[in-house]
Amino acid sequence: MKMAFKIIVRVILFLIFAFIGFVAYISILDYRPDVIEDIEVSGPKASPYKLTHDTFSLLSWNIGYAGLGAEMDFFYDDGVQVRPTKKMGRKYLDNIKTFIGNQDSVDFFVLQEIDVRARRSHNFNEVDEINRLLQHNHSAFAKNYHCQFVPVPLYEPLGYVKGGMLTFSEFPITEAKRYAYPLIASWPNKLFLLDRCFILTRFPLENGKDLVVLNTHNSAYVTDSILRIKELNIMKEKMLEEYSKGNYVVAGGDWNANPPNFKPKNGFNGHKFFPSEVKMNPNTLPTDWTWAYDPTAPTNRQNYKSFVKGENPTTILDYFVVSPNIELLMAKTIDLNFENSDHNPVYVKVKLILN
Repeated sequence: MKMAFKIIVRVILFLIFAFIGFVAYISILDYRPDVIEDIEVSGPKASPYKLTHDTFSLLSWNIGYAGLGAEMDFFYDDGVQVRPTKKMGRKYLDNIKTFIGNQDSVDFFVLQEIDVRARRSHNFNEVDEINRLLQHNHSAFAKNYHCQFVPVPLYEPLGYVKGGMLTFSEFPITEAKRYAYPLIASWPNKLFLLDRCFILTRFPLENGKDLVVLNTHNSAYVTDSILRIKELNIMKEKMLEEYSKGNYVVAGGDWNANPPNFKPKNGFNGHKFFPSEVKMNPNTLPTDWTWAYDPTAPTNRQNYKSFVKGENPTTILDYFVVSPNIELLMAKTIDLNFENSDHNPVYVKVKLILN
């Protein structure tokens, strides 16, 4: 009995010290970005020049790290699966690349949930692959998730994750910055969660002003209105500051909230509609700013089970916002039936109102 007791005590002490060591290891290597950081711009060598035309097209897509295609459910959304098979993940990524490669008319891509290396995406370097695909474009990548080991779920931990957001432009980028959102959790939970942010890229125009493109991925699973308002205000203040200088502002991405006063139209293209738990307040921005989205098709589906059209609840979380000096010519959800991501891409075409 005495020997058994000693063994039990040693096992308990070992587990305690192992846990303390693990948390210390994760804490020491925790990703701690500055509030504002310059981002390296990749792509062909080109001298900055002033843009002479006034009409541009943009596409936003949360690609779900090529791990959340139609066959997948997800443990964090009341499903059970953690990641696809390597073969399935490869298929998702190849199909995502094919779609992006076919969008010849798009001037700017703003992509979210794209991995550099992660167990969840079988260590495919998605950033490198899409950079090579769009090698004639200029790009800016910002990390928003870098953890040495995510320990959930216990039956199949996510493990190492390094991923973020990526902005592509046909035109040379004169400025690229990462703006951090506030943390939504305290230590130690924050060690394993995303460090949310938005990317700002800048393009000078012939009229002396700038076109400013923002790429955002706002917090999910957060219903605390105070936290969400703090997060949105960081982006809002930057948008209003740029507009006050006479610049043209387009912000797009995954907002993780329905746009203001959103209601689906035309049967939602045969999908089952479900409003998001969080909805964007109509007073988030002044009334002369335009929320650009397509109410006839969803951009996001629920992942408690694999996708079946008309069964999985769907909604709109992905869209653009444009400043009052920009005319919205088109907003269109490209309904891919969530074949390769749990989000559909969103396309907009805009025209600058030049002085």
